[in-house]
Amino acid sequence: MEIQGHYDERFSVVRDAFEANFACGEELGASAAVTVDGEYVVDVWGGDRNKNGDPWEQDTIVNVYSTTKTMASICMHMLADRGQVDFDVPVAEYWPEFAANGKDSVLVRHVMTHQTGCSGFPRPVTPEELYDHDLMADLLAGMQPWWAPGTAPGYHAVTQGTLQAEILRRVDGRTLGTFFREEVTTPLEADFHIGLPLSEGRRVAQLAVPEGRIDEFVEGQPDSIAVKTFRSCPLDGTETETDEWRRAEIPAAGGIGNARSISRVHSAIACGGGLNGITLMRPETINAALERQTFERDIVLGLAVPYGTGFGINHERVPLTPSARTLYWFGWGGSMGVIDLDERMTISYAMNKMAGGLVGDSRAFNLIAATYAAIGKQLHG
Repeated sequence: MEIQGHYDERFSVVRDAFEANFACGEELGASAAVTVDGEYVVDVWGGDRNKNGDPWEQDTIVNVYSTTKTMASICMHMLADRGQVDFDVPVAEYWPEFAANGKDSVLVRHVMTHQTGCSGFPRPVTPEELYDHDLMADLLAGMQPWWAPGTAPGYHAVTQGTLQAEILRRVDGRTLGTFFREEVTTPLEADFHIGLPLSEGRRVAQLAVPEGRIDEFVEGQPDSIAVKTFRSCPLDGTETETDEWRRAEIPAAGGIGNARSISRVHSAIACGGGLNGITLMRPETINAALERQTFERDIVLGLAVPYGTGFGINHERVPLTPSARTLYWFGWGGSMGVIDLDERMTISYAMNKMAGGLVGDSRAFNLIAATYAAIGKQLHG
């Protein structure tokens, strides 16, 4: 199996790790990218983009599930940077209807850190309903929180994006997907989409999905918050093959791109908030995102997650990278995006053979370890 693309010889170990994932039989098709100072030192791809054996091309894109959350959070930080949104005021100041049923004290910061108490929808929704943003926003506005807001994190697998998108729409007037396209991807020439034009559907890789729906990977009693969260929007991965999913703006789970485009957007953050004359936000805004908000046990994921604001961050007990100033997130099935501000570096991975895990798997971690080995640094643990 031939690996396509290019890489700096210093980072050949990353290319080797990428190839090793295929050699172990863990891949169908995939892409990986690393940037330093906004320049690609790794941009590789290989394998098949579907079960028919059509090759993964340079411009192949794929649904990356929750890695999309990094993009939605960048949009929210841009609003904060411009003074249009204050993370420390109630959501209801921007979206009055959201105050219903005891949510008047829910802060925008709680949305960014999975602490609103609304980790799922108040009733199970179908994929077709999920594509209707207004309906989803109305459901969340009217629901009663499942736990006291601000007291604990509980991963908002799908609802975080709906909440962010409605706040942004109330403030800016545009949908989050439109804002992202006009303010981020078009200026940066990044091939990442929250709401894909139907004309681009031919480039989308077919996911090889795990057996079972996403809620079947979650352990717990039927009435637990974890199970309720995922059963409120049961997905099995095949939805991504439809035009309806691709066209819909699902800012927590529906982003479509590849490793190159993830790194392109993230490199603007890694380089202090801007790239090639395009400024997304000030360094001060990025520094604020790095401040730890909580490291309690996430009541949906069942593990302690070091949350910054809108991203995962490093923690001395569970450092993802050797660099203290790191932002990251993973997507269902294995995709990932890492932003290392100390090294001005990004690491990205997108694939179509999904693993069952919600928080990354060995393929992504192998690429992260290889990247730091290339620059002479070891991961902890």
